[in-house]
Amino acid sequence: MSKFSRVSIFPVFLSLLLTLSLQGDAEQGDAKEIVKKMDELYRSSSSFASMEMEIITPHWQRTLKLDAWSLGMDKTFIRILAPKKERGIATLRIDNEMWNFLPKTNKVMKVPPSMMMGSWMGSDFTNDDLVKEYTFLDDYIFGFTEVDNPRENVLYVKCTPKEGRPIIWGHIIIAVKDDSYLPIWQKYYDEKGKLMREIIYKDLKKFGTREIPAVMELIPHNKKGNRTIVRYVTAEFNIKIGKEIFSLRNLRSGI
Repeated sequence: MSKFSRVSIFPVFLSLLLTLSLQGDAEQGDAKEIVKKMDELYRSSSSFASMEMEIITPHWQRTLKLDAWSLGMDKTFIRILAPKKERGIATLRIDNEMWNFLPKTNKVMKVPPSMMMGSWMGSDFTNDDLVKEYTFLDDYIFGFTEVDNPRENVLYVKCTPKEGRPIIWGHIIIAVKDDSYLPIWQKYYDEKGKLMREIIYKDLKKFGTREIPAVMELIPHNKKGNRTIVRYVTAEFNIKIGKEIFSLRNLRSGI
């Protein structure tokens, strides 16, 4: 909503517009808080998780087993445990920078901007997905929206990129339960409003005191027959994690 810098001769009309403006600001804040709480479901101040990532294409499929650590919203470390061919490959993210370790060549490679849209480990997730989660709350404007065939007790939040941000999506719509803010799905649209991919959340499970969807299924609509399924096997939140995990030295250490 625009702000008003001149005196109106219609005070009642101005008052109504100012009220709508304040409501719009409140909606933006409420919607952003929902997205923030949803994002923190899987991370918190710190987290550790053992996961499986099943990658499916029309021509092949494989399943990776991996461990992942996070510290706040700005540090992530991932180590692949299986299959044997990929064992020891690791990824480190600090803020908006990212490195990969390849044990076969014993080299650490910093991921350049030109490779950010590349696939992470052959999955439908990109390197950019891992990096952009760090700035997501700062890069978008949030507000409630309507969708076709809405469900009861579900809130729909539209995330629109701020001007000048290098973001490929025209907008993202997130569906969450209105009582718990648990995610149901996310849909990603291009600048022309075409649905490009969606993430479906399912299989609600309790890990310690926290209940989260244990399965995330990413379906790219521009790659027929492709999908990537992430399954949480174990998860711990708000635990003590040494900062040394998030280091280039640890990245090179193998398993």
